[in-house]
Amino acid sequence: MSTPYPFTAIVGQDDLRLGLLLNAVSPAVGGVLVRGEKGTAKSTAVRALAALMPEVPVVPGCRFSCDPASPDPACPDGPHAEAAGVSRPARTVELPVGASEDRLVGALDIERALSEGVKAFEPGLLADAHRGILYVDEVNLLHDHLVDLLLDAAAMGASYVEREGVSVRHAARFLLVGTMNPEEGELRPQLLDRFGLTVEVSASRDTDERVEVVRRRLAYDDDPEGFAARWAEEEGALRERIAAARVLLPRVVLSDGVLRQIAATCAAFEVDGMRADIVMARTATALAAWAGREEVTADDVRQAALLALPHRRRRNPFDAPGLDEDKLDQTLDEAGPPENSDGDDQPDPDGGGDDDGGGGGGGGVPPQVDGEDRTPPQGSEGDSPSPAPEGAPDAPGRPAGGEQQPVASAEPFRTKMLSVPGLGEGAAGRRSRARTEHGRTTGARRPQGALTKLHLAATVQAAAPHQRARGRAGRGLVVRRDDLRQATREGREGNLVLFVVDASGSMAARQRMSAVKGAVLSLLLDAYQRRDKVGLVTFRGKEADVALPPTSSVDAAAARLESLPTGGRTPLAAGLLKAHDVLRVERLRDPSRRPLLVVVTDGRATGGPEPVALAGRAGRLHRSEGTASVVVDCESGYVRLGLAGELARELGGTAVTLDELRADSIAGLVKDVTAAGRAA
Repeated sequence: MSTPYPFTAIVGQDDLRLGLLLNAVSPAVGGVLVRGEKGTAKSTAVRALAALMPEVPVVPGCRFSCDPASPDPACPDGPHAEAAGVSRPARTVELPVGASEDRLVGALDIERALSEGVKAFEPGLLADAHRGILYVDEVNLLHDHLVDLLLDAAAMGASYVEREGVSVRHAARFLLVGTMNPEEGELRPQLLDRFGLTVEVSASRDTDERVEVVRRRLAYDDDPEGFAARWAEEEGALRERIAAARVLLPRVVLSDGVLRQIAATCAAFEVDGMRADIVMARTATALAAWAGREEVTADDVRQAALLALPHRRRRNPFDAPGLDEDKLDQTLDEAGPPENSDGDDQPDPDGGGDDDGGGGGGGGVPPQVDGEDRTPPQGSEGDSPSPAPEGAPDAPGRPAGGEQQPVASAEPFRTKMLSVPGLGEGAAGRRSRARTEHGRTTGARRPQGALTKLHLAATVQAAAPHQRARGRAGRGLVVRRDDLRQATREGREGNLVLFVVDASGSMAARQRMSAVKGAVLSLLLDAYQRRDKVGLVTFRGKEADVALPPTSSVDAAAARLESLPTGGRTPLAAGLLKAHDVLRVERLRDPSRRPLLVVVTDGRATGGPEPVALAGRAGRLHRSEGTASVVVDCESGYVRLGLAGELARELGGTAVTLDELRADSIAGLVKDVTAAGRAA
């Protein structure tokens, strides 16, 4: 086994270390979600935490890590006779993003269950993680069906495996730790709420700190065991502090004044449900125990809010995480501080009450062991969007350099569902019909690889003609491997929704562009809810640009849309050809994910000879390749040319107006996109 990087050797990342350590002190806090850019020691810190966790007493030989003091009466390996337990290190179990359902929850031997009536069960990762840490790297990319299983296990503290009437249940209580890069997409709200705490991490901009990171990492890579030995004393001291805090934790007093502050804070930030109040109370208690105190202070409450509330206050996917710290301080003052809130006896001299402008994602009591305390400055470079490319000279009659400043989008609304026709086989989602692992059963087939979803009737039908030849004598059915049938199911898939947005001068009227942005934002929100990938192509002046390559981050698309300038000519054909290039590359990367092209335009085209005819030829190119498409017609006024409808016919798709796009429109309930070429 490789030597893990020492937890105490991690430079900076105070919020990350604090969030993990609080969960080590009090697992009831509920885990931690680590959000941040790549290369910021997220995975390193999580893997290093296991070495600091106290050892776990288990029943000898139990595959489900039952506690000898109170074994699970429903344990599949039980019942357990009274016996002395053995101790083992706490486990960190990693859940791969592409894991199967059986790998997560375990699997039953269906053949033995049918023929012998034996519950032969092979435990999964949830059983391995019981009383330990379940770590999910890139948790935002986890498939929906695995998210559902995690939600069930986290809520009930148990895992259930059922296959055609045969069921197994075992305890599954674990510390859930997830890491993610927000640029790759946000996390499903139900799973987001299951994480007790969240922390934001970023690379330090301090030169000395970056030098120290590189120095330590190189030293570890050269000699992992020797490097770990040099930090053994600090690791031991931190391990003892965690153990002492665990002993102190039951004695920590949570006064009525503190509870009032917690309740007032959660109400002020309008978080949903009561889980935030409970998590804040447990976090504040853990903070006090970590500081060696028996009473929770106002500073503990403030720090708990910074860790427990940012990911719970988002009202929609496009809200930035974080808290208004001025509002937080005002709420705590109005609720009234508890009597003993001076916090002068905190062991950490730079406790969580200081506001260093760290971005609202945390910023707190750094768990320093090696004496270092260098908080990286939170620079703002790179936060603002890049300026749009300089446009070409405007058409005659318009002032040169007629680019307009970006306008705010109108309020988003619920849209009709736009779906790709036919039956796909892409990643699970909520948009178009597809063959999936979950959904309604539509038939049966021979299994390809491991059997995951048994079609019982088809299996019995396949085995029945051979019973006499197999010498069946008893009541049991003689089932062979060749008899097993896999259920085929139909559900929904996520698609690649590529937006092609007209940002030319013909769209530049402020009120009109605001409505257009509101419509695209509404479609982006719909794409987020339906688990789609999205991309954004814009065209104006003389060319088209890929404003956002296809990504799972709908937030990024919304941010690019808000900063989109307008003005200049209307190179519609260039926009469609750029979209064709994007889709060609994406078909090579992910051939199973079907695209949906959404063109937002009034249909006008300028620049070059016969621009409208050129746009029509570009539309027919998409149609010839079977790309499903829809044109959102933004034309307004009394005189309408109908060019957007003509473009939709060239694309082989459907045209909808901005009004028809609304779900509450009387134009119809659902707009299915016509497949390109079907009418040809």
